[in-house]
Amino acid sequence: MQVEFLEVDSPSNVAVSAARTCYFPGGIVTPEASASWARKDDLLQGIFKGGHHTTLMHTHVTMLISGMSRHLIWRLLHAHPYYNSEQVSQRYAKMKMDNFVYPEVKERAEWETYYQDRFHDYESLIEVLLPDVEAVVPKFRRKDSRKKAQEMARYVLPGGMSAYLYHTVNIITLLRYIAVAKAMPECRSEAMVFAEIIAVKLKQMDASLVPLVQHAETSNPVFPTFDMTGLKMRLGIRDESVKVYDVVGDAAFEVNENYADVLRYSQMLPDQGVLGGFSTYTRLSLSADAQNQRHRRSPAVRPALETIYARRHYVPPIVAKNPEALAIYERAIAASYDFFEAQRDSIGFSEAAYALTNAHEIELVERDEFTSFHHKAQMRLCYNAQEEIFDIVYEQVKQLRAMKVPGSEELLPPCATRFAMKIRPTCPEGDHFCGIKVWKLDFEEYKREI
Repeated sequence: MQVEFLEVDSPSNVAVSAARTCYFPGGIVTPEASASWARKDDLLQGIFKGGHHTTLMHTHVTMLISGMSRHLIWRLLHAHPYYNSEQVSQRYAKMKMDNFVYPEVKERAEWETYYQDRFHDYESLIEVLLPDVEAVVPKFRRKDSRKKAQEMARYVLPGGMSAYLYHTVNIITLLRYIAVAKAMPECRSEAMVFAEIIAVKLKQMDASLVPLVQHAETSNPVFPTFDMTGLKMRLGIRDESVKVYDVVGDAAFEVNENYADVLRYSQMLPDQGVLGGFSTYTRLSLSADAQNQRHRRSPAVRPALETIYARRHYVPPIVAKNPEALAIYERAIAASYDFFEAQRDSIGFSEAAYALTNAHEIELVERDEFTSFHHKAQMRLCYNAQEEIFDIVYEQVKQLRAMKVPGSEELLPPCATRFAMKIRPTCPEGDHFCGIKVWKLDFEEYKREI
């Protein structure tokens, strides 16, 4: 794993100066003024120990990370709202065999074989699915067919596939990474390596941060437990993959330019939509949740996978319709579960988790307020959105409509929202237009081919 910090000013100087400014009558205290101030370290530790952490949020660190497993990115880097990432896409970028992370095992030959087999399945599926994809994409998007085939084939890739990304967080979040790494239920060893790297870099960046880093290193966070079985019994969930419940208030806000403009002014000018909301039980693939969790204002409880583990996986519709593709897919998934379970019994769930494929289904519970969900609905009801998460959000909206929640009829893709506001162009995707005039369809007529 490689982690590079882009150069930043001294975080401690900024934090202490921000704190001093709150009580200084002579104007803003600059970072330079605090660099040699005698009480700098005492104040820094005082505000940290007192929990006054906003001063440590002014400095952000942009990291260039490569060689981290996608499972750890899902479990740690993207499981909270305090970050920004730009990550290489498995939907649009062809994966490579040398991009895998190996667990801590004495003999890695069997893992190499496992990874090679799944990568071969991935490549085979791309070729088998390509004609089917070409048959359904619009002619002007035919050049994107291979990328769409890659999108469907990636489901057989294991979570041990690595990624590279830009990742930006503030100092407090970096300290939290160091602390919570030891509590990760999966990929814990890799999380600890990441924590050690950023601990060293923070100490090198600013000596005044050493006591704060040491606090994070010696703390004992606890990964939360969650009674998913009890929740499902309470809600009467059997085979449903999406269940909306606990609707509070209503979504009867005015959908106007604040919601339709690409800058989403609704996020800056809150209206009554933030006063209502709902919860959703969802069963979805690891791949879909990697997209789902990018909606940072849709917080979710993601239990330790060991507590909800079952041999259950997602099958893309286009794969299910092709007998040859389905045979490759099901064989690959069955082999992945066999290998995972053998490794789990040998090296433990945390390290074996790298073997779980993108298709592996998990369960989570999410909470949305209506203003932010309107944004999510626009992004994920777009026909260019990942198909699985499109289906999930469509089902959420469908259930809200069935409950006659006021305003739920306004939860539409961006083209339909812009069409209602008479904003041009109707589709904001430009050359990536899906080829279907969705804004002319009734909600019940929405149907994805891929």
